[in-house]
Amino acid sequence: MVYNEFKGKQLSALGMGCMRLPTKGENKEIDMDSSRKLIAYAMERGINYYDTAWGYHGGNSELAMGEILSEYPRDSFYLASKFPGYDLNNMGKVEEIFEKQLEKCRVEYFDFYMFHNVCELNIDEYLNEKNRIFEYLCEQKKNGRIKHLGFSAHGSLATLERFLKAYGSEMEFCQLQINWLDWNFQNAKAKVEMMNEWNIPVWVMEPVRGGRLCKLDEKYEDRLKAVAPDRSLPEWAFRFIQSIPEVKVTLSGMSNFEQLKENIDTYETNTPLSKEEFDLLLSIAREMTSVGTLPCTSCRYCTDHCPQEINIPWLIELYNEQIYSNGGFIAPMALRALPEDKRPSGCIGCRSCEAVCPQNIKISEMMTDFSSRLKY
Repeated sequence: MVYNEFKGKQLSALGMGCMRLPTKGENKEIDMDSSRKLIAYAMERGINYYDTAWGYHGGNSELAMGEILSEYPRDSFYLASKFPGYDLNNMGKVEEIFEKQLEKCRVEYFDFYMFHNVCELNIDEYLNEKNRIFEYLCEQKKNGRIKHLGFSAHGSLATLERFLKAYGSEMEFCQLQINWLDWNFQNAKAKVEMMNEWNIPVWVMEPVRGGRLCKLDEKYEDRLKAVAPDRSLPEWAFRFIQSIPEVKVTLSGMSNFEQLKENIDTYETNTPLSKEEFDLLLSIAREMTSVGTLPCTSCRYCTDHCPQEINIPWLIELYNEQIYSNGGFIAPMALRALPEDKRPSGCIGCRSCEAVCPQNIKISEMMTDFSSRLKY
């Protein structure tokens, strides 16, 4: 197992994400026997980082991990969890939730603890001093009940910048969605660069984009096989992550032995891609994400001519994500944070934006289609 140094700790470069533990039955309850065997194998092969959260598996992931990890010496693993700010109803409950999380996980401290999913929907409440979230978590760090404090994020660059300006001096790590498809598509590259400016190490989530990068169209897979015939698609994804020096831990939600064994075998070595291989993945990503999406360059001519003052380039970015992913949570989550008149439905169809768009994008049609696809 490859290990990376972080503040005197040796962290396994591959961490186990506990959002997709094995399940059974119609209710998809966690299969404790299978999960226990997976974690035993992970421990045996050197994984020492385990990432859970309040909401994973309907609130049962922390309970399951608490039960299983209690069978191991406390100094044999690093446990991470998060404050569930993705749900605004939790914002005034930081003390209550944190205490309950320690109880559920059967530990006296968290090695790593995060503000969960900093995004447009919750940034105002995360920054609201009345909620005492930052104050309370810093107290717990001072008291040794949080060893390292950080945050995870799916928000835009502007939202991350707001968070960092407020709390960046106390953030020790950041967990981001990074993979070769999202390197440019979701501004992962720019987010890594932003963390680098703040000297904040990066943790990776969704390295295979929920499994989407483990199965590609034959034409793309053939191009990769021509370069490395024996390299699997998951290995391509992980070698891409290994090519990003800022990354300390890469999380994978491994729910069966086949996934676990293959990923651990990959992380027996640190083998970054060559420049040619790196660029090949990015060229495939550009082709994959160009189908059905809009070629906005964020020149912002449109916003200068919009009587509604709608942030059109950002809505196009969210629209492209919604189209490519065939749904998902990112666009609806971001749009819920906007006033009604700044959402796609706020477009009055005047077409002033279209008259100045260098890409000839039919923006008013996009707004109508976007509105029809969304349920807030």
